[in-house]
Amino acid sequence: MSEVTTIEVRSGVRSDKPVFAGTRITVYDVLEYLAAGMTVDQIIADFPELTEANVRAALKFAADRERRLSTPA
Repeated sequence: MSEVTTIEVRSGVRSDKPVFAGTRITVYDVLEYLAAGMTVDQIIADFPELTEANVRAALKFAADRERRLSTPA
């Protein structure tokens, strides 16, 4: 069974940016680390509360957001 990863926005947490449920780690932080060349294993080593599923969820979040922005209304 696949792990469900929840991304949420909590008022007052990290300037209302999307974070992984139960953490203060933003999706944007993970995306920036990936863009800078960090591996999934390196990110998880630095943030043990995250899983590989969290990193995949960050990528899906970014892809979904891009799709919404590029789709004409």
